Amino acid sequence: MTRFTIASFNVKNLIGADQEYYTFQSYTPEEYAWKEDWTASQLFSMDADIVGFQEIFEEDALRDVIAEADRIGEASNDAVIPDKSKRYHRKAIFRKLGYTPYGTGGLFVAPNSNDTGTPGNRRPGVAILSRFGFVGTPEIIQNLPEPLDIPFRELTGEDGGHYRVSRLSRPILKARIPVSDTTTITVFNCHLKSKLGEFPRPDGADHAPEADLANYDAVGRAMGAMRAALRRMAEAWVLRRAIVEELEAGHPVMVMGDFNDGEHAVSSEIISGEVPFRNYSWMLRHDAKHGADRYSREENDIIQDAVNKVRLTSAESLFVRKSMRDMVYTTAFGGVYESIDQIYLSRHFQPDSPQTIGEMEYFSVLNDHLTDGSHAEAPYNKLASDHGQIMAHIRLKDA
Repeated sequence: MTRFTIASFNVKNLIGADQEYYTFQSYTPEEYAWKEDWTASQLFSMDADIVGFQEIFEEDALRDVIAEADRIGEASNDAVIPDKSKRYHRKAIFRKLGYTPYGTGGLFVAPNSNDTGTPGNRRPGVAILSRFGFVGTPEIIQNLPEPLDIPFRELTGEDGGHYRVSRLSRPILKARIPVSDTTTITVFNCHLKSKLGEFPRPDGADHAPEADLANYDAVGRAMGAMRAALRRMAEAWVLRRAIVEELEAGHPVMVMGDFNDGEHAVSSEIISGEVPFRNYSWMLRHDAKHGADRYSREENDIIQDAVNKVRLTSAESLFVRKSMRDMVYTTAFGGVYESIDQIYLSRHFQPDSPQTIGEMEYFSVLNDHLTDGSHAEAPYNKLASDHGQIMAHIRLKDA
């Protein structure tokens, strides 16, 4: 019986010492050493077989973290794995007592094509670390082959223009991972546009007017938040298109990352797909000619299958349902505790699905380090992550 774990880890601005990633923000050598140690310790604690990382500014820094996690893990193995040289007054049996080093392989980093390398104006990428390696070369989705035009129409009927996206704010990383001799899954790792407002800077200006908080523009800042939300939803749709392509090819799918929205936000629901109506034979047909013109029972079955086969389910929601827990959170900000980091599973991992190949046994959240900041510009602990780490424990059925 094959078991494996898959985790999402927003490391928060991972880059080496003395490099200005955002304006006036960098790590001293001492700060970087602390951050590397903290991040490696979290990675060791998770000991996940597949890890999706977000906010990777530099591959070398991530490799430093992985090497440090391996060093911590190997030292732990020397201390805790039983052998004849150790006395154990009390003995405990664990499913997995030892740590498995990652080594130098199994890492793929997707840099951000918006990153010019200019100090103070850097842009982070994402990465996937896999103990199983990869089937083929992982794919980076960021610069779209053709621009995505999202058309609008006024409620009065006339053309309402369109919103165009030609490049995502951060890359989406797609990888095929062989989790057993007979099973390969497609894993997506993403970091969607944040809720921070987008404020275009006028030509020749040093800054956007909305950025000047001494001359607070409530309406302009609301427009900036709307731009960010629209971009996030467009990126969610690009991800959804790639997910559906994999599902229609018959591949089991897992999607993880920093969604920058909760499970029930529109952008998250775009990624997961529609929740099917309980019974479509109650519903008026799309081409109804009279009040009793509804879908047939046979059509209901066809529609249910069409919706469910491309739908994803949150690992967190499965955990809450299974464990009777009522709260999981990965961020704490301004008194609001919510989950914006997610792991979504295709129906191949739903225990009640005819297509199931396995199921989630447990869901872990590492969030004891989170502090509740009160404002985006307030001082914070930059050396730890401002996100909790999440991990799904998966058991595959016997082949």
